[in-house]
Amino acid sequence: MTVIGSVGTSLPKFTLKQEEIKTLIEKIFPRPERELKRLLPVFEHAAVEQRQFVVPKSWFTEPHSFVERNDIYQKEALQHSISAIDACLQNEDFLIKAIPHEAIDSIIFVSSTGISTPSVDAYIINQRDFREDVRRIPLWGLGCAGGASGLARAHEWLTANPTKTSLVVSVELCSLTFQKEDDRKSNFIGTALFGDGIAAALLIGDESPYQAYRKKAGPRITKVDSKTKKASLDVMGWEIGNHGFEVIFAKSIPQLVETFWKEHVQLFLKEQNSKKNDYAFFIAHPGGKKVLQSIESVLQITQSKLQHSYEVLKRHGNMSSATVLYILQKWMQEDITPGERSLLSALGPGFSSELLELEWSS
Repeated sequence: MTVIGSVGTSLPKFTLKQEEIKTLIEKIFPRPERELKRLLPVFEHAAVEQRQFVVPKSWFTEPHSFVERNDIYQKEALQHSISAIDACLQNEDFLIKAIPHEAIDSIIFVSSTGISTPSVDAYIINQRDFREDVRRIPLWGLGCAGGASGLARAHEWLTANPTKTSLVVSVELCSLTFQKEDDRKSNFIGTALFGDGIAAALLIGDESPYQAYRKKAGPRITKVDSKTKKASLDVMGWEIGNHGFEVIFAKSIPQLVETFWKEHVQLFLKEQNSKKNDYAFFIAHPGGKKVLQSIESVLQITQSKLQHSYEVLKRHGNMSSATVLYILQKWMQEDITPGERSLLSALGPGFSSELLELEWSS
């Protein structure tokens, strides 16, 4: 079994309160005033108080080409990736001593909010002392499910290579995709939810000598599973326009949690002869407040078992794939009793579901 040894994050420079964003959108969004007034309450109902962005508030009031957006993406993605990686490998909350960059055997780079060829992981290895034989595994287009999928793919790689280590780096700069000319409701909903987030997670194989660097009880991945619903391509994703990415965000997502995701969870538990009550808490990606409420309904649990999902949504918004790593870090900072189990979950374009069972281990 693979252990998650550490998580580090990098916070973007600009923090905006939800009320600031609401006022800004009210001024610049291309909708009739009557309709705009009808939509604005979504900002109060989103359970988001503030978000972080790599660009200042004034940036959203101006037009931007796709080239300009992507240039900012490449620069900021690299800078924040390095910051998150350093924070992860040197995190004194989780590690007795720092893990050297040359100890990393594979890098899984996850993103859906910009493009780069070579992928950003190639730039990363040139900024630090990574070995030239490090395995590069870029994952693009998984959206909100990407962080969970990155952890699952790293676990599968380390199961085959138990003496190795892997680094999952998730970078989502959702602010750069904002289209002030896009008057669709899905774009408006996105302005109330999405923020920028960057995180890195260190995964250690069972037979790696770097297991000895762990400081406290941490999560081992015991089981992973993926499921994709056919004929659901229009639920979540991007449309590529002349100025960049335009968000697809269907209102049916909470309903799909109560049908498609429920079936996936039930099958996942049945295959392991487990029950939902076996899990002390849940590390659930918060697609939004309604998604979390649907998860509570499906699992018949109280909000307290999702406390860090709500807290991260409140402080950072939905940061797409990076969000679940922020939530994971919060749970890892708790004093979890060895032997406790939890379920990590995320939903993304496809429409897809990722599930990982974690067991806390000393």
